[in-house]
Amino acid sequence: MRSTVIAALAGYLLGTMPSADIATRLASSPVADLRTAGSGNPGALNTATVLGVRWGAAVLVADMAKGAAAGAAGRAIAGPTGAYVAATASIAGHIVPVWSRGKGGKGVATSAGACLAVFPAYFPIDAAVAATAAATKRNTETAIWLSSAVWVAAAVVWWRRRLPNAWGPPPTAGLPLFALAGTAMILTKFRTVRPNR
Repeated sequence: MRSTVIAALAGYLLGTMPSADIATRLASSPVADLRTAGSGNPGALNTATVLGVRWGAAVLVADMAKGAAAGAAGRAIAGPTGAYVAATASIAGHIVPVWSRGKGGKGVATSAGACLAVFPAYFPIDAAVAATAAATKRNTETAIWLSSAVWVAAAVVWWRRRLPNAWGPPPTAGLPLFALAGTAMILTKFRTVRPNR
C-alpha cells in the first residue's frame, strides 16, 4: 500500500509539470499566462494558437512525456498497480495542478502519454478513433466522447481476455479503472470550462 501511495504521488507531481507555462517563459512572449490568453486553456492547442505551432508541438510532446514518465515510474515503484495508479494520477495532476491553484489543462495529451506507458496496445486505436471523429464531426468534444467510450470498452476487453499489452503492464482490473477515471476527469473538465475553450 505504501509503495502504491508513493507511485500515486509521483504520478501526480509529474502531471503537474507546467509545460505551457514553461513554453510561455521560453518563448519570450508578451503573453504572461495562457490561462488569460486565447481560449484560456494552458494546453498544446492554445499554445499553438498564441505562441505558434512549434511551441504548441513542444507542449504536446512534453504533456505526453509526463504521462508516459508517470506510468513508467509508477511501475518501477509498485508494479502493474503502481503503473495504473501513477498514470491516472498524472492526468489529475495536469488537470488540477497544485502549483497553479488547480487551473490546469484538459488532460488529453497527458492521458495519451499515459496510455503509451500502461496501455500501448490501445494507443493506435485511440489515435485512429480520435482522428476519425475529429475529421467527420469537426467537434473536439464529440471526438473526446467517442474516443473515451472506446478507451474504456477496450480496457475492459483487454482485462477480461488478458490480451497482449505490448510493453505495458499485464492487464488487470487496474486497466479499466485507469481508463474510466481518466475519462471521467477529462470529460468533467470539458464540461466545466467555458464553451470557447
